[in-house]
Amino acid sequence: MLVHDRKAKWAVWAVFLLLFLPLFALPLLVVLGASFATHWSGVLPSGLTTANYRAATRGEALQALTTSLVTAVTASLFALAVGTWAALAAAALKKRHRRILDGLFVLPVAVPSVVVGLSVLVAFSQPPILLNGTRWIVILAHTVLVTAFAYQSVSAALVRLDPAYEQAAASLGARPAYVLWRVRLPLLLPSLTAAAGLCFALSMGELSATMMLYPPDWTPLPVLIYAATDRGALFIGSAVAVVLMAATLIALFAVSRVRTKASYR
Repeated sequence: MLVHDRKAKWAVWAVFLLLFLPLFALPLLVVLGASFATHWSGVLPSGLTTANYRAATRGEALQALTTSLVTAVTASLFALAVGTWAALAAAALKKRHRRILDGLFVLPVAVPSVVVGLSVLVAFSQPPILLNGTRWIVILAHTVLVTAFAYQSVSAALVRLDPAYEQAAASLGARPAYVLWRVRLPLLLPSLTAAAGLCFALSMGELSATMMLYPPDWTPLPVLIYAATDRGALFIGSAVAVVLMAATLIALFAVSRVRTKASYR
């Protein structure tokens, strides 16, 4: 820490806790408490039960969790492939052309996600590419929304990359494709895993665009949470939300382990 005085450190920690607890921790604790409750008419929840979690981990909720995981993993892989390819291509462009490409990839996150959902719905509801009513239109929308983050993460990593490794490999006679696969991409692996984790987390929680696109047989978990709370099932909805948070955190922890190993390579 930049603060070395003991009293100043305690003051910094106090300010941090005062800001963290009401803004971040308290809402999550409220959701966690509601997930174990059947009633909440006082300061604390009452009628503690695990029935909400039994409902949140079977049947429709379990299918929705599987749908969210498949959607997030698929969209993250597509976004990582497209974003990495575009970042590598942009690195070889002139500054003016690179700015245009940056703007194109940032555009989906510069507008509300519901606008992206509407755009995808209009674009792919007619032949020759008819995706409306299928799972692929949801996956496509998620890919469009998260590709910008993969592109920006890889672009930032490319700026920090030491060109000496690539130059050394090229001077020894390595072809450009070999330098890319055996030198450049391995050096980018920590940033690639970080970008994959970010894309996965954003896809798992995406709701606005999904609400416009999802077919009845492909309902992600955020949609199920919204539907549960909309019909007044707040406690079951809270349990489903905790399941969503737990699944996302477990996946991010696994990605962080991969990133740590990649950093030590």
